[in-house]
Amino acid sequence: MSDDNPHPSNGSSNKSILDKIVQVFTGEPKNKDQLVDVLNDAQERELIKPETKQMIEGVLEVADMRVRDIMIPRSQMITLDINQSLDEFLPIILESAHSRFPVVNDDIDHIEGILLAKDLLAYGFKEQTENITLANLIRPAIIIPESKKVEPLLKEFRSKRYHMAIVVDEYGGVSGLVTIEDILELIVGEIEDETDDELEEEIKRLAGNVYQVKALTDLADFDEYFNCEFDKEDADTIGGLVLHHFGHLPKKGEEIAIGNFTFKVTSADSRRILVLQVTIPKNHTITGKLAD
Repeated sequence: MSDDNPHPSNGSSNKSILDKIVQVFTGEPKNKDQLVDVLNDAQERELIKPETKQMIEGVLEVADMRVRDIMIPRSQMITLDINQSLDEFLPIILESAHSRFPVVNDDIDHIEGILLAKDLLAYGFKEQTENITLANLIRPAIIIPESKKVEPLLKEFRSKRYHMAIVVDEYGGVSGLVTIEDILELIVGEIEDETDDELEEEIKRLAGNVYQVKALTDLADFDEYFNCEFDKEDADTIGGLVLHHFGHLPKKGEEIAIGNFTFKVTSADSRRILVLQVTIPKNHTITGKLAD
């Protein structure tokens, strides 16, 4: 009896969600906004976790994106020249800590192939490294247009088992590159690996009036801690503010003065600033507290 006639309140609750799901997947109209409403409702009812909802929304966003929307632009690409010797290109590999590198011939618009850093492991002995050339190590580069949709690209990454593609514009010039990690981060959020900086504190005093600050530190927290007031219309984080003033993605070691503060990039990759060294005026009084 109870199986045939469930409790009225439970039936009403379940029917509400089921009706919405049925309407989205089988009824009219079908659109993303309807699906997002169902997801929001499901999260509020604790049927799915916030992280699950975030991933589903990430999948929906990826479905509408094209490669040009997520690629690493050519100005930020770290490349190797096919004519470089091991002594010339090895420091670049070690400094960047990347696993794959486009190999060019004279300029970035002439891509010869892709070097996988792991392919160097086969040449572990010094006598074997003397005759290493990039021409003998590189693998074919996958070339895709800017207009290619991200969703089918992810499927190709998985089915054809490659992790990087070179992006070209309508004239055949290189406009950037995209990796499988770039797409996955749109869905699951930022992916950190063992080479990423792991700092327990957002702001840490190094010595005297010099501090180490995570680039993702909220600008309001930075202002509160250092008793200052930077323009929050330019950015939400201190890294974003510094990037705005540079006008380009700075490399490790680049410095810039903003007001009476000096910012030095101490860690960055091909996509973002990671850590800053901040020097404040010697007589400047700080609160040493983060905003609530």
